[in-house]
Amino acid sequence: MWKIAAIAATASIFVAACGGSDSSSDTTAAPDDSAVTGDAFTYANFTPFEGGTVVNCAPADGSAIKAAWVYVGPINDGGWTQTHNAGREFVQETLGDKVITTYKENVPEGPQAEAVIDDLVKDGNTIIFGTSFGFQDAFLAAAEKYPEVCFEFATGYTQKNNVSQFYGASEDTKYLSGIAAGAEAPAGATIGVVAPFAIPEVIRGINGFTLGVQKINPTATVKVVWTNTWFDPAIERKAAESLISGGVKAIASFQDSPATGEAAKVKGIGWVGYDSDQSVAFNDVWLTASTYDWGPYEVAKIQAAIDGKWISGDYYGNLSDEFVSIANYGAKVTEETKALIASERERLTATPSAEFTGPITAQDGTIKIAKGKLPTYGELMSMNYQVKGITTDLPQS
Repeated sequence: MWKIAAIAATASIFVAACGGSDSSSDTTAAPDDSAVTGDAFTYANFTPFEGGTVVNCAPADGSAIKAAWVYVGPINDGGWTQTHNAGREFVQETLGDKVITTYKENVPEGPQAEAVIDDLVKDGNTIIFGTSFGFQDAFLAAAEKYPEVCFEFATGYTQKNNVSQFYGASEDTKYLSGIAAGAEAPAGATIGVVAPFAIPEVIRGINGFTLGVQKINPTATVKVVWTNTWFDPAIERKAAESLISGGVKAIASFQDSPATGEAAKVKGIGWVGYDSDQSVAFNDVWLTASTYDWGPYEVAKIQAAIDGKWISGDYYGNLSDEFVSIANYGAKVTEETKALIASERERLTATPSAEFTGPITAQDGTIKIAKGKLPTYGELMSMNYQVKGITTDLPQS
């Protein structure tokens, strides 16, 4: 059970990064890569929260369960939200007439999200999926108000009896995509990253990407531009153009849209995307991307609700269960680079987070992970430093 303790430990880190006011204490748990067993929900890489009990959120009359998704962006954003909606479609296709799905798109983070959830509950939805970090306060408030509703929250950290957390090791796949970016750039070159918010989820992904760059191009550096938005194509493109005009030789984006790819296409420089496979639309500049497969977990949790076995916990998928993966390669990626990525993928499939095997040195020269040691889950979830080789500072809260 490598997750329970770390979720509480990371609360204060997330809050510091995002300007919130919640806090929690640290308890540390050991890893458990096997499926959980017992009377409640069982699934590989899922750890029930300590003291949690089964929540009966299926309709008492045996009718189809109503499930809803709350999205921060449009379902055609070409990235994060579109991929989440593909998960919803997979749920509907897989469970058929056992479920009725719906969604709300372009929901602002903040008080409006809580009003949207209220409406969804009034419409009879008894399991609701949140898909953006900034929805967390609204989901927690709704969970207090509706204890008979099961809430599933992507990228959060808070424990509650009727709020489950789900995400995965995208730092591993961002590491693999970093190898592609590092191979694209000359030795010692700068590689750009367009990034949303400086929270641990994003920071560790950029760190993983940078370590991938350094795997194949040890003298390369990484420059980050922070946009302070998950989805705003105009801002994302402007950030990308500033990096390109500054001389980066390859670029990555961990935003919700492919706007960075549009800027890369104009200048013909290699681009690492995020969330979706853009190899067809951007083949001339496309390298690869870190991607997610949300559907299988969501099917399993909805089926658990139907069966009266839903329980809250933390799911952290990885390469071994194929929750995270990398997209098809573009024309720029050589066979030699593909072979190295394949080799590293095997290593990370066997040992998630192996790219962070110490010594890991921060920007300021301090050793954050000792030689030969792997980070704990808590250390990953609370990562609030940048590794050596990133030239820009983290923004101040």
